[in-house]
Amino acid sequence: MRQKKNPRSIRIGLIQMSAVSDPEKNFEKALSRIKEAARRGAQIVCLQELFRSPYFPQTEDAENFVLAEPIPGPSSKVLCGAAKKYGIVVVASLFEKRTAGLYHNTAIVIDADGTVLGKYRKMHIPDDPGYFEKFYFTPGDLGFQTFATRYGKIGVLVCWDQWFPEAARLTALSGAEVLFYPTAIGWLDTEPAKVLEIQRSAWQLIQRGHAVANGVYLVAVNRVGKEEKIRFWGSSFVSGPFGELLAEAGSEEEVLVVDCNLEKIQETREQWPFLRDRRIDAYEPLTARFLDGSPLRTKKGAARA
Repeated sequence: MRQKKNPRSIRIGLIQMSAVSDPEKNFEKALSRIKEAARRGAQIVCLQELFRSPYFPQTEDAENFVLAEPIPGPSSKVLCGAAKKYGIVVVASLFEKRTAGLYHNTAIVIDADGTVLGKYRKMHIPDDPGYFEKFYFTPGDLGFQTFATRYGKIGVLVCWDQWFPEAARLTALSGAEVLFYPTAIGWLDTEPAKVLEIQRSAWQLIQRGHAVANGVYLVAVNRVGKEEKIRFWGSSFVSGPFGELLAEAGSEEEVLVVDCNLEKIQETREQWPFLRDRRIDAYEPLTARFLDGSPLRTKKGAARA
């Protein structure tokens, strides 16, 4: 590969933590880990999904709504102060109270001067054993976005979003150079041992595929520890635009700091020009819920060969 002059390199910090029942203790730990990442030169720091509390959607319990807060609100104010103090960008996942009875799973992006650039509300909401998120969260209504931070253009998606290539594609098309996925995913006690590693491998594989298909960096930040029936597997990682695994955390608490050369994005897209060869005239059927097997047609009405 050809050498680039003055590469645009950024240093990204991934904060992988366990959680206890006290939100204030979790917050204190997160702030200490943010400080550590900044000390190690991180310029953009990402926390895991819903970092202030244990992963409460394992059960449907209205008492958990007390964990929600407005944005802007107490947590965002403190995080803005930390971002400004250390001169870093912070990506943080919060339980947003929009109004009584209307809640979102929301990630905020705080620039290095302490201002909130915006927020992303989780679009895909799961409803599976141990992941009863539809009870708590209204699907996002802000679309897929890119935030122009001091250090680069980033997009943020949240956990279940990571399984949907459409979300990664639309975020990349909006200009994102790095996709961040705050995450809470793990194994249920009831699952057979033989499928556990297959699940974790699939989780990483599909996300590295998003990096390849879009020619971007991808950052997944998971939690660790046993909470009720779920053992969160950690394995937070960074993928390069060729899908290469640049760094991966283990199954314990860890602050991972990784350098990413943004010049590689142009290099990758020139060598693998997927964006050039997309047939945008033929993708309209993707907006259908299901296709009945009839011939797909382009906008001009010609049947697909």
